[in-house]
Amino acid sequence: MTFLSRFLMADSNSPPNVSYERPFYAQTRFLFVALLLAAVYSYGWRVTEIEPGELVRDIHLVKPLVRDLLHPDLLTFETEKESANAFFVLSSQQSQVPPLKNADSGPSFVLSKHTGQTGDSINVSGKGFRPHANGTIAWFNSIEQEYPLGSFATDADGNFHREIIVPPTAKGSTQTVRAVLEWQTGEWRVSDTLKLTMDKMMETVFLALMATTFSIFVAAPLSFLGARNLMTGNLTNTAVYYTIRTIFNVLRSVEPLIMAILFAVWVGIGPFAGVMALAIHSIAALGKLFSEQVESIDPGPVEAITATGATPVQVVLFAVIPQVFPQFLALTFYRWDINVRMSTIIGFVGGGGIGFLLQQWINLLQYNQAGTALLAIACVVIILDMISARVREKIIS
Repeated sequence: MTFLSRFLMADSNSPPNVSYERPFYAQTRFLFVALLLAAVYSYGWRVTEIEPGELVRDIHLVKPLVRDLLHPDLLTFETEKESANAFFVLSSQQSQVPPLKNADSGPSFVLSKHTGQTGDSINVSGKGFRPHANGTIAWFNSIEQEYPLGSFATDADGNFHREIIVPPTAKGSTQTVRAVLEWQTGEWRVSDTLKLTMDKMMETVFLALMATTFSIFVAAPLSFLGARNLMTGNLTNTAVYYTIRTIFNVLRSVEPLIMAILFAVWVGIGPFAGVMALAIHSIAALGKLFSEQVESIDPGPVEAITATGATPVQVVLFAVIPQVFPQFLALTFYRWDINVRMSTIIGFVGGGGIGFLLQQWINLLQYNQAGTALLAIACVVIILDMISARVREKIIS
C-alpha cells in the first residue's frame, strides 16, 4: 500500500472536523485582563496603606468608645456619686509605698506601688466608700484616654481590695487611677438627651423634606431640557441639552459638605444652610435621574401628538409627563430618604439638625449621648425606608 492510499484511507475514516471553543479563562484576553486587575489592586493596596494588623493592634482603645455608644442615654434617674483618685508614674525606678491612711471624710484608696511599667500588677485598697455597693475602676493616661479595669464591691465597712494590671494604654508620665461608685436615688424618667435628640431629629426630617421639595420645582423642568430624545434636531436644542447636562454633572461633583460650608458662611450656621446645600445637590441628582426617565419613554405618544401640530410644551404635558410621573414621584421619595441620611453629615459643618448635635457630643467625648443620636438616626432611616418603599411599590404598580 502506497503512502497516498494510506493517507486517503485515514482521511476517509477520520471523524468530521469539530471546532472546540476555548474556555474563557484559557483565552489570552482573559489572562491579560486578570494581570491588569492584579496590578491595579496591588497598586491600590499600597497607595491606600491597608494594614489589617492595625485593626487588632489597638482594639483596646476602641472598646470604651463602643461600650458607651451601645449604651445610649435614653432613660435616667437621680444619682449620687462617690469617687477617688490615685496617681501612678511610668518609671523603671520603684518608690516607697506610703501607708494607707484612714480618711476622716470621703472615700479614698491607695496603690501598692506608685511607679512601674505596663503589665505590672498593682493591689488597690480603698476605704470610706458607701457600704455594700458596686463601683468601677478605670485607668486614665496623661492625655485622658480611659481604659476600664473592671468593677469592685465594697464590704459592710465600705472597704474594698482589688488587683489591677497597668494597661497598654499607659502613656506619658503621670497616670490616674479612678474609682467611681454611683447609685440611684430617684425614679426613672426620660433623659434630657433623648428629648433634645428627638427635637433635633424632627428638625432633620423637615430639613430634608424642604430641601427635596425645593429641588423638585427646579429639577423637573430642567430634566426635560436635559433629555436627549426631546432636545435633538437642531443646533439650539443640542446646545441647551449639553449645557443642562454639564450643569447637572458639575453640581453633582461638588459634595453637599462643601456646599454646607459655603452656605454656613453665607446665611449663617443653622438648618437653613443645610436646606440650601441639600437642595442644590438634589437639583443635580434628581435632574439627572428625571432626564434618564424621560429618555426611556415610549416615543409613540410623542410622535402622535407632534403630528397633530402640538407645541413642545403641549408634547411634554400630554405625552411625556403621564409616562414619567410615577417614576418621578418614586425617585422623589427615594431622594428624601437620602437627604435625611446626608443631613447628618451636613450638620457637622454647621448645617443644623441632628448632625450638629452629634458633632458636639463626639467632640466632648460624650459617647453615651452620641449613641442616643445614632440610635434615633437609625430608627428614622428605617421608618422612612419602609414608607418610601411601600409608596414606590404602590406608585409603580
